[in-house]
Amino acid sequence: MTTAQTWEAEATELKTLRPRHFLFLCVANSARSQIAEGLARSLAPAGVKISSAGSAPSKVNPFAIRVLAEVGIDATSQHSKSVTDIPPDDVEAVITLCAEEDCPLFLGKARRYHWGLPDPAGATDEERFQAFRAIRDELKRRLSVVFGR
Repeated sequence: MTTAQTWEAEATELKTLRPRHFLFLCVANSARSQIAEGLARSLAPAGVKISSAGSAPSKVNPFAIRVLAEVGIDATSQHSKSVTDIPPDDVEAVITLCAEEDCPLFLGKARRYHWGLPDPAGATDEERFQAFRAIRDELKRRLSVVFGR
């Protein structure tokens, strides 16, 4: 399967399984996982819990907050969290978003999916905002399949 077929199959599986708690993981929990958290909160049906975390949490990247604001999502109250802060018992789906880094591990019985996307924070200054928008748009495309919106 190609990468596109993989995420599409996984998104379709997630739509069918209807997990009640999603966890998005990255290393710093500053960009990709924060964008995914904001988007998923806006798309998920009521009662679905959305979390994000990282193995080396830092702070939410201002570009992540800005690109979410562009699509009407207020992420100013989101903050970086450690993967150890998330109780594993009720997490049903873990989506790792790391591409070139080592993704954090998450213990527990949750189903695991990997949607490796490049870190937009690594782009040059001129390209950084566009890189964040591209990640936002790709995650929105994928999560729209998951949540049927």
